[in-house]
Amino acid sequence: MHKERIVVKAPGRTCLFGDHQDYLGLPVIACAINRHMILTATINNSDQLVVNMPDVGHQRTFNVGKNNGQPQPGDFLLTALKVLENYDCVPTMGYDVEITSNIAINAGTSSSSALLLTWAQFLIEAFGCNQEVTKEFLSRVAYEAEVTYHGSPGGKMDQYSIGMGNIIYLETGDKFSYEMFHKPIAGLIVAESGIPKQTTGVLGELKSKARMAIDEVEQKCPDFILEKATEEEIPKYLEYVSEDLKIYFSAAIINHSITQKALQEFKRSELDVNKIGELMNRHHHILKDYLELTVPKIDNMVDAALDAGALGAKIVGSGRGGSIVVLAKDGEQNKVVKALIEAGSKNAYAVSVDEGVRIIE
Repeated sequence: MHKERIVVKAPGRTCLFGDHQDYLGLPVIACAINRHMILTATINNSDQLVVNMPDVGHQRTFNVGKNNGQPQPGDFLLTALKVLENYDCVPTMGYDVEITSNIAINAGTSSSSALLLTWAQFLIEAFGCNQEVTKEFLSRVAYEAEVTYHGSPGGKMDQYSIGMGNIIYLETGDKFSYEMFHKPIAGLIVAESGIPKQTTGVLGELKSKARMAIDEVEQKCPDFILEKATEEEIPKYLEYVSEDLKIYFSAAIINHSITQKALQEFKRSELDVNKIGELMNRHHHILKDYLELTVPKIDNMVDAALDAGALGAKIVGSGRGGSIVVLAKDGEQNKVVKALIEAGSKNAYAVSVDEGVRIIE
């Protein structure tokens, strides 16, 4: 018996620590935020899934069954249908589907992963599958559809932070694991630059340079383990790295160290927001000055937030556009938001930690 109506809700996400780390198999700390994508599906007793996305003026139609062709890279909806076939989830009834969202597009808050997770949860709820349906399974499906199916250069952060919800520490390498922090963090703000982020090109470029630098060290130092390298050891290893790659090697080690220090803070019973803010600022310095991920507008936004009394601020995601995340003192969010708007932010708003993708009806 098919369900007449299904409503699914998925949050956006912001990255607190670990930008440009997950594609190296290094950990990240991310946070689901209360900006949402809502999928509403109503059975239409036809042999088609009719998907309407009024926010972007886009409509798609899919056939019931498996006869929908092969997806191109970036065609997330069709790719998810193909991935879910592997789990015996195949549409057998038509639905009218409407997807709306207040998650900014191309701004570094993972609208694409939220889309995939609402769509995957709907399909599984409507048509079943051969797996136990957990948040971890939904996250894996989204990752397979967004990254592995087409060999894209992303990591696991977006799908798992949105799928699992809360604040999550993700070990993204071969020994994949995660740790959840079910605690609020007051004072978070997201500010959008209005400049589209340059996802695929930037990720591919920086991943390649970091990987080449790490490979050079591994060839000369067989006992080198990226995850265990410390900041103090950087000078020792740099002698094995080509001059033009040294900065990328150093950034990988320092950013990993910052994430580890942040993890220890999140493990404490009481969160020291001053310490978290300091670590965010240090992380931003590496992303800006080592990896050159900012643009003047984003520099202005970060400076404005800090000048207004924020504890920390950093660019989020692939960079050269997109958004920043800010940690303000609790109670001073409005003051910082005002400063961000005056500095040219397209939009800025306080956010809170969200519980992740879920069915709400």
